[in-house]
Amino acid sequence: MELARRLKTVAKKAGADLVGIADLAPFKEGWPVIPQDLLAPYTGAVSVAVHLDDEIIGAIQDGPTADYARHYREVNSALDGITEQILTWIAGRGFRAAAIPASHIADELNLLGSLSHKAIARMAGIGWQGKSLLIVSPQFGPRIRLATVITDMPLEADRPVRNRCGTCKVCTEACPVSAIRNVRTESCYEDREAALHFGRCVNRTRENKTKPGIGALICGVCVRACPFGNRRRNG
Repeated sequence: MELARRLKTVAKKAGADLVGIADLAPFKEGWPVIPQDLLAPYTGAVSVAVHLDDEIIGAIQDGPTADYARHYREVNSALDGITEQILTWIAGRGFRAAAIPASHIADELNLLGSLSHKAIARMAGIGWQGKSLLIVSPQFGPRIRLATVITDMPLEADRPVRNRCGTCKVCTEACPVSAIRNVRTESCYEDREAALHFGRCVNRTRENKTKPGIGALICGVCVRACPFGNRRRNG
């Protein structure tokens, strides 16, 4: 418990708004990771989240703004700086660790990272998996970006939090391409298609990437729409 507490303090001093720890054992049983032996040396994962600026997210209407694209890159860079400091702290205590960058894509065809930041964040208690597939945190809604550190440091894992989407369908109705199926889960979805018409979402973000001032696979409409993010912003 003491190591976990100290690590979380390090992460928050480095700029993380939320920090959680997940046990990697469930992810070693057929969970897709790239490469397949990525998790072999490690036992736990540290999920870190940075809160996105409410004013920038609030300005999104039917697609990403140039301000959002810039902020997206800045927050990804900040997350990578945070994970670097976590790596240094862990290595200084004689343990191994590796960072999974915030926006790294290991499989361009299927748009997969080395591992799922969202899956780790859910198991680490950062938030639940919303109908949009995004992690919805109690503190900030889905207005967060995530990064992950995997390690063999013995850390006490946190617990997942209860899904609170209920019958809400605000993100479903807000999606400009009707990609969200409005299917709720108590834990996680079997795959992306269970929650989304994934191709619609991908095509939209690829279209957005070509727009002036964007240059990234982003949208942001469901991030802005979620009542849990708006609730905090509106007090």
